[in-house]
Amino acid sequence: MHRYRTHTCGELRAEHVGQNVRLSGWVHRVRDHGGVLFIDLRDHYGLTQVVVDPDSPAFGLAETVRSEWVIRIDGAVRTRPAGTENAELPTGQVEIYARDAEVLGPAADLPLPVFGDQDYPEETRLKYRFLDLRREKLHRNIMIRGAIIDAMRAKMKGQGFFEFQTPILTASSPEGARDFLVPSRIHPGKFYALPQAPQQYKQLIMMSGFDRYFQIAPCFRDEDPRADRLPGEFYQLDLEMSFVEQEDVFAAVEPVITGVFEQFANGKPVTKNWPRIPYAEAIAKYGTDKPDLRNPLIMQDVSEHFRGAGFKVFARMLETEGNQVWAIPGPTGGSRAFCDRMNSWAQSEGQPGLGYVMWREGGEGAGPIANNIEPERTAAIRDQLGLKEGDAAFFVAGDPAKFWKFAGLARTRVGEELKLVDHDRFELAWIVDFPFYEWSEEEKKVDFSHNPFSMPQGGLDALTGQDPLTIKAFQYDIACNGFEIASGGIRNHRPEAMVKAFEIAGYDEQTVIERFGGMYRAFQYGAPPHGGMAAGVDRIVMLLTGAQNLREISIFPMNQRAEDLLMGSPSPATPKQLKELHIRLSLPQK
Repeated sequence: MHRYRTHTCGELRAEHVGQNVRLSGWVHRVRDHGGVLFIDLRDHYGLTQVVVDPDSPAFGLAETVRSEWVIRIDGAVRTRPAGTENAELPTGQVEIYARDAEVLGPAADLPLPVFGDQDYPEETRLKYRFLDLRREKLHRNIMIRGAIIDAMRAKMKGQGFFEFQTPILTASSPEGARDFLVPSRIHPGKFYALPQAPQQYKQLIMMSGFDRYFQIAPCFRDEDPRADRLPGEFYQLDLEMSFVEQEDVFAAVEPVITGVFEQFANGKPVTKNWPRIPYAEAIAKYGTDKPDLRNPLIMQDVSEHFRGAGFKVFARMLETEGNQVWAIPGPTGGSRAFCDRMNSWAQSEGQPGLGYVMWREGGEGAGPIANNIEPERTAAIRDQLGLKEGDAAFFVAGDPAKFWKFAGLARTRVGEELKLVDHDRFELAWIVDFPFYEWSEEEKKVDFSHNPFSMPQGGLDALTGQDPLTIKAFQYDIACNGFEIASGGIRNHRPEAMVKAFEIAGYDEQTVIERFGGMYRAFQYGAPPHGGMAAGVDRIVMLLTGAQNLREISIFPMNQRAEDLLMGSPSPATPKQLKELHIRLSLPQK
């Protein structure tokens, strides 16, 4: 017999009744039923009930064990007595009558319980992550994550992609966030950078004559933590393709992502034919470039109904060119209590309020705005929005460039409050036609709005003959349920177009050569048209598991201050280490 086990704790069934077996695992819990001990024994594979009565030679030892002790049990498999079966447990038809036991690893008093799913302080959970990971829900999430990544690999290979690994120690490059720097001992005063993404390397793979690349790539960004991104590092499904246009990338990626979602959605509907939504349309209709399409509300421009109207606040705003009034429909929201609640919410978001119109019985408009404009105007707004009595509409006004994000938040709030959002589905969409440049108010110059390596629509002609702020890019995102889960583009593979694109953003040719020398050189020697994208593994897993936080789907995450409480990092370097690296610290004054 094997030293530790003949079967796992999730393996035994009715056909094993009568066999003598050996199991090893963790004591999930111990129950004393009138002197008979019931031990739920757990391992990675499942849980088995063990019975130890006073006649068993194992009884004396069994009385001493506590939760999370690691023990070995020998005994006979028997059918559970009638009425005690557990249909929710795969092993619930049987139990083991223990004849022998051994303690393999006693456990000290637990800093947090493993049995059950109680909420516990995050600092404790992360410091004792090895205990936290024994909890059923988190353990299951980590296993689902592995299965999702396996499915991604299989589906990518099925689409003809080949897996390559790109370097972790690389050169610093402006990807939009701070780099993590690694000092070089061999080259004093110089630093490697951890890759924010394998962007340049995957393009160089295309320059090298490989056709379809992918990897599950670790990415590192020294930025403040966010709810939808882990601090420090994250993983993405990275891919690149040669001799492709935008539609070719869509045709390759869409079945992979759809297939992964369908495989792990537990029966929830998944979008079959993804809509293509231009960026400008997404902003105007949903107030975000990652719309949650489970929310049926669509915003509309209703400016014409307020020009010259008696509601002077909006009428005066519309006298300024470019200003608009947007309406957010609120089906069934036509009560004073709900409208006042939305107004209070807007004020809590730092806004002066949220104007509204309610439609009463008979279709008459009500509320402060309706009282100051003609009934024909409120009727026209109602008809444009497709509303009826008992409904409401909420309004935001001014310069859309300044209010669209708030309008998007208000749309989300209205949809959630009125229970219009179907949470039991996955709505996927392509967001396309992103602006290539944007105006940086901070630096008072034109800058890249998305990915600097993308191809502008119109190519070099657009860069030389068009207002930069009107140029669109062959850039695209995948949105799912209010999250951006992937981003990519067709690449700017012509050296002259690449240099011109960076010149417009304030970088001269010498800077391009210094910062992107490898790729710039590669473009001189026969660069194929190419494009690709990267999908966020962590976000996809979070959506599919229903987790509310990325730390619930990552095996050893940091806390919100980017600290690893389990391993104690970041930690001070020793004087010897600093001397070897030729580094002297200049710490801020406390």
